[in-house]
Amino acid sequence: MNISRPFIERPIATTLLMVAMLLVGLLAYHLLPVSALPEVDYPTIQVYTQYPGASPDVTSSSITSPLERQFGEMPGLKTMNSTSSNGASVITLQFDLSLSLDVAEQEVQAAINASASFLPANLPYPPVYSKVNPADAPVLTLSLTSDVLPLTKIEDLADTRLAQKISQISGVGLVTISGGQRPAVRIETNTSALNSLGMSLDDVRTALGNANVNQAKGNLDGTVQAYSIGANDQLQSAEDYTGLIIAYKNGAPIRISQIAHSIQGPENIQQAAWTNGTPSIVLNIQRQPGANVIDVVDRIQKLLPQLRAGLPATLKVDVLTDRTQTIRASVTDVQYELATAVGLVVMVIFLFLRNIPATIIPAVTVPLTLVGTLAISYLLGFSLNNLTLMSLTVATGFIVDDAIVMIENITRYIEAGDTPLDAALKGAKQIGFTIISLSVSLIAVMIPLLFMGDVVGRLFREFALTLAVAIVISALVCLTLTPMMCSRMLKSHSADAEHKADFFDRINGHYVQGLDWVLEHRVLTLISVAITTALTFLILFVMPKGFFPVQDTGLLEGISQAAPTISFQEMAVKQQQLVTQILKDPAVTSLSSFVGIDQTNPTINQGSILINLKDKGDRSTSEEVIRRLSDSNANTPGMHLFLHPVQDLTLDDSISTTTYRLGLQATDPTVLSLWTGKLIAALKKDPIFADVQSQASQQGNQIQLTFDRDTASRLGVTPQAIDDVLYDAFGQRQVSTIFTQLNQYHVVLAADRDPDNISTMLNGLYVDTASGGVAPLASMATMQIIQAPVTINREGQFPYADVSFNLAPGNTLGAAVSRLTQVEQDIGLPSTVQATLEGSAATFQSSLSNEAFLVAAAIIVVYLMLGILYESFIHPVTILSTLPSAALGALLALLITGTQFDIIGLIGIVLLIGIVMKNAIMMIDFALEMERNEGATPLVAIRRAAELRFRPILMTSMASLFGAVPLAFGTGMGSELRHPLGITIIGGLLVSQLLTLFSTPVIYLAMHRIEGFFGRRDRLVEE
Repeated sequence: MNISRPFIERPIATTLLMVAMLLVGLLAYHLLPVSALPEVDYPTIQVYTQYPGASPDVTSSSITSPLERQFGEMPGLKTMNSTSSNGASVITLQFDLSLSLDVAEQEVQAAINASASFLPANLPYPPVYSKVNPADAPVLTLSLTSDVLPLTKIEDLADTRLAQKISQISGVGLVTISGGQRPAVRIETNTSALNSLGMSLDDVRTALGNANVNQAKGNLDGTVQAYSIGANDQLQSAEDYTGLIIAYKNGAPIRISQIAHSIQGPENIQQAAWTNGTPSIVLNIQRQPGANVIDVVDRIQKLLPQLRAGLPATLKVDVLTDRTQTIRASVTDVQYELATAVGLVVMVIFLFLRNIPATIIPAVTVPLTLVGTLAISYLLGFSLNNLTLMSLTVATGFIVDDAIVMIENITRYIEAGDTPLDAALKGAKQIGFTIISLSVSLIAVMIPLLFMGDVVGRLFREFALTLAVAIVISALVCLTLTPMMCSRMLKSHSADAEHKADFFDRINGHYVQGLDWVLEHRVLTLISVAITTALTFLILFVMPKGFFPVQDTGLLEGISQAAPTISFQEMAVKQQQLVTQILKDPAVTSLSSFVGIDQTNPTINQGSILINLKDKGDRSTSEEVIRRLSDSNANTPGMHLFLHPVQDLTLDDSISTTTYRLGLQATDPTVLSLWTGKLIAALKKDPIFADVQSQASQQGNQIQLTFDRDTASRLGVTPQAIDDVLYDAFGQRQVSTIFTQLNQYHVVLAADRDPDNISTMLNGLYVDTASGGVAPLASMATMQIIQAPVTINREGQFPYADVSFNLAPGNTLGAAVSRLTQVEQDIGLPSTVQATLEGSAATFQSSLSNEAFLVAAAIIVVYLMLGILYESFIHPVTILSTLPSAALGALLALLITGTQFDIIGLIGIVLLIGIVMKNAIMMIDFALEMERNEGATPLVAIRRAAELRFRPILMTSMASLFGAVPLAFGTGMGSELRHPLGITIIGGLLVSQLLTLFSTPVIYLAMHRIEGFFGRRDRLVEE
């Protein structure tokens, strides 16, 4: 049966069929979405609750704990982490990959509703959730500045005009307004004046709440006309509150102006943001997990002109950071590398064939196959991203292999004297099964990648399927268009060509001479194969291992950290000093900076910085920039700057100061704290680790008040009354709400205290007594300064402590993971304290255990497939014998270039299985055919097969090698992701072809002897 015959005999139909495929592929190219990587994010939801003035302990017990109990009952919940700090509770919920984000959202909303009765009655804000991974960097950052408008007005415009509209865009998960300048009316009381009138803060709070109301007042429906009822029951501005009468003393009114300052100011005075050192309001926009980054940003950019038109002309809205710029540049660079790979592959073919018509054929079939693959990718819902384009780049080698095998086989018949048409019919029929075998075996290599678990499996599933589709389409094109073009474009063999000296024929002759020597020394060859296999496993064992290449995306995410006892004012000063130092670096173009507590920043002593770097060609690498900025950080005493480049793949579910994190859990917080400290001390002494620290171990100042309950009871003062007066004075308590048509604003009550004189903190604070008078708080309470955690962390409702770290220069994640286990044993970490790696480190640890399984699965699947195709148990072993040398070459190439063996390198080795296997198949398939059809002996058959298949094997290997050159040596945006793949393919091909061209015939003969031995034994048993 000749599959290719109808296509060869009907060239017009074949051409039109290919044109149709080309048009569909080009249409799909324009419809395919563009992204950095396949969308594989875990469904993640963050729940944020504000409770101004609450300590971490109060926040944890009164807000976080009730919510956690409800969230813990949700099906499909994978992890639940919480951080309780001063005035804020943040709970991050991560669900199984199989659960839809919309379903998870419904579960979270139901749990929040169920917990409402357990939350504090005076909670000013209900819990709010966002469909966002807090560890994801913003996809777009907007800076709002004005030379005229105050920051409070800018924030109000950002909240009412920008944030709400942007939040409505599909794919937007969270819009965070940084700067803390939400407008409010602040009533800052003079406690001395208040006390002289015999009044307390509770009296002021009650009066403010009663004076500003906004309730239904009814309506009047007369005989003829109807009326609604309105009133001036709301006080809208600080001026309105100045003249407010809060009480009468001795018949005289007491107004707010007599006991307090009424000012229009920010609701929270402990937040601030800057753009390049200038005070501003910053909008950080994060996408929903699974949303396409470029689609989201494009929708926002399309809406921005309309939003700007509705803002005052004096307000500047600038795009400070746009993640899509680097993503688009990265995808463009991969497309360029793909085009370069196609060009190099065609060049290799021309150098070997030195025949323009024969070169034109693959020059047509390779791009056609790639374009056709895009059509299927669109139907599968894929995107144009780094991994799918990498797979297409790798596929150029596979695709051209099919074309080369077909063209070379047809050319051989033409050289034997057949007409191009007869040669095409004969050659296509002879090689058809080989093409199908090659394609099936290559697809078999991809099967284990499809069953990889967790995020890594989802990530590379698109890569594997795209490559598999390209292989299938390549086989179809090779069996249809390629022989048809050969029958029309190749010319009959000329007599002059027989006598023309051929450089490659001379190489072939030298190869045959070497092969004859090897066939005479088979034992020595088999020993060398065994040594190669052993050496491969040895190098793999000592090879430095990593997880995922660190990309240089031109965007750095930084966390600044000061002592946990620092005040907000001092932190703001130091943050500005740090920003000034950073902006001096020649690689930095702009940055945004924030300090204060919100849902992304848990503590006062921590600030966030987002740094934009110049184009990659105009600066040094991000690694060098980070090292330089870290060194300049020494000029800001008391501050520590942690920097890392923003990555396209985020595996963490929380923001961390460092790249890697270890989580500790125990039921007893005291035991947990003790062993956390011991582990941190041990890791700080180890040279493998750097920047070791723990947020959970940070201890800040806490003023501990001790009530004299007997005295308080005698005066008729309850603990509730004491808490109220403390909250009124120090908690920025929101005592009333001002309602407008666009937004709601709060009235904030505070006391005029001297924060630097702690001893007088209670002086002037009075509490209402049961007799109607007031009593000094200092008479019934004492205070002392103690150390307390600045955050309380839990994971799965149990006490949790983080131990985060970076790697010291020259060390790998694989070495760090092994060392962590050793350190835990050295310090005697008890079984009551569980230590687990988290985020990317946990995924790396999981991938280590899966590496051997992945390679073994690929080998087993290929063996089964080849065994079925060849109806043999032995010959698949011969084909697979080429793998150790390929793996050895790949590992040696990684070692020589100083590249870690990571998940991309592993994928490269899996692909090498297919590449080197194709060459062995071409040789063995021809030998088996000679044995069956011509009755040749195994020695004659394999020698003849090696001689005739040498040129196509060399051509396909060189084509695959040159196709990987752009991946290995590209310098564009995101090229770090592609380097390991190109390096492994090039190194594997160089070594494997040098060895397997000689070892495969020897192993073929050895397998024949084994097969013959068992065959004779079976016949003897039967007799």
